[in-house]
Amino acid sequence: MPSRMSAVDASFLFMEAPSTPMHSGAVAIFQSPPEGFDHERLVRLIKQRLPYVPRYRQRVRDVPFGLARPVWVDDERFDVTFHVRRSALPKPGSRDQLNELVARLMSRPLDRSRPLWEMYLVEGLADGSFAIVSKSHEALVDGLSAVDIAQVMLDPTEEPAAVPVDSWRPRPEPTDVELLSQAFTEVTTRPAAAVDAVSTAVSDIGRVAARIGERAAGIVSAALAVARPSVPSPLNVPIGEQRRFATVDVSLSDVKTIRRTLGGTVNDAILAIVTGALRSWLQARGVPVAQVDVLRAMLPISIAVPAAASGHGGGNRVSATLVELPVGEADPAVRLQQISYQLAEKEEGSQFVGADAIANIAGFGPPTLHALGARVVGTSMSSRMYNLVITNVPGPQRPLYAAGSRMIAAYPCVPLTQNQALSVGLISYDGGVYFGLYADRDALPDLDLLASCLTEARDELLDRCDSSVRSLRVVRGHAPKRKAEGSS
Repeated sequence: MPSRMSAVDASFLFMEAPSTPMHSGAVAIFQSPPEGFDHERLVRLIKQRLPYVPRYRQRVRDVPFGLARPVWVDDERFDVTFHVRRSALPKPGSRDQLNELVARLMSRPLDRSRPLWEMYLVEGLADGSFAIVSKSHEALVDGLSAVDIAQVMLDPTEEPAAVPVDSWRPRPEPTDVELLSQAFTEVTTRPAAAVDAVSTAVSDIGRVAARIGERAAGIVSAALAVARPSVPSPLNVPIGEQRRFATVDVSLSDVKTIRRTLGGTVNDAILAIVTGALRSWLQARGVPVAQVDVLRAMLPISIAVPAAASGHGGGNRVSATLVELPVGEADPAVRLQQISYQLAEKEEGSQFVGADAIANIAGFGPPTLHALGARVVGTSMSSRMYNLVITNVPGPQRPLYAAGSRMIAAYPCVPLTQNQALSVGLISYDGGVYFGLYADRDALPDLDLLASCLTEARDELLDRCDSSVRSLRVVRGHAPKRKAEGSS
């Protein structure tokens, strides 16, 4: 029998609209090997790795008359070359040109008649490198067991890992009669399925909390966390179908210097950089910023789960929290302290919103990589709960390779929802922190300005570190002893 789509995954199909395509993406930059890297090589690599992601050879099939949620069926006409495509930049092949191409690719919805993913090999970068741009629908990357295609294509060494023998053969697609029969059987044996089938796209938090309020104690705290309206800002406006994309590179050692000198964690320092950038960007726009003003950010957080707790050999779960970014505070060190205090207080008081509760309320789930940040809320809820999503995924501090080509940078692309004009995704990898800024094209024509503000906010914090060290030297008569690097 075909696999029934979960209520959470189906909600991403139902909430999708021309202005809000529900796919996450990533842009990875690679060094070209001496022998070069071409489209055939990428196709061969993806073919080898498809056994790790069986969902990537399945497509969505609707049940007649909408009597049940859609099902996953094998794509009998699956053609990997349809999904793995190629493109090239005109000269000079700048990063700005690449970002423009990424924005256009990400603006396009995926073809629902085929498996919901695409990948592009982008050639012609000025420095001789190449890029791989990937897109995966949120319904495709679901739960603890799912993995994104961009993750399994990478190896920890130049020598590609051994791959399993691919014995996949598509199962015959079910007929309408078979789909209806399965749906009626599920409704008869599991009446709750009928309720889920017609209520996956609900947007009113009161109705949702009432329907599932008895299922878990975490629902109450989750509802309270998301019920408060967010502060008004130019980030929360009606959005269109076209996007902008910008990237920023920051040295991880700079972030660690900020953490070591001014306190907090690496994550706190990164949020302080984003807060400083948003403050400068608002001021450059002529938006009045009072000292008490904040922007509310939704922060999805992945948490390791021991094998005994997860029941399947360990894994990841997701928590999320709303953090108020103090954009009104002029002192960068104080901004960092305020952010650090909020997160420490929430963690110590167990006030993080549980992943299970959020999933039941508004479509938040625990997929891999930055897709977890996109599975946050239903479309009509976004502007009420928060101003923007910030996803931060700690990556490996060692090189990764795709068919022998070293990845030198990676930038997430987190989708937007209704009235949400900006998302910020970032990953720390091999000594760097890589920001991907994704925005509505009309709402943020000055996205490049915000990108430059990120660099300036980092420099502002580093300058404050220098002045703090000088002050300590004067007071103590010698340079302060550095603490151990530690983890974030």
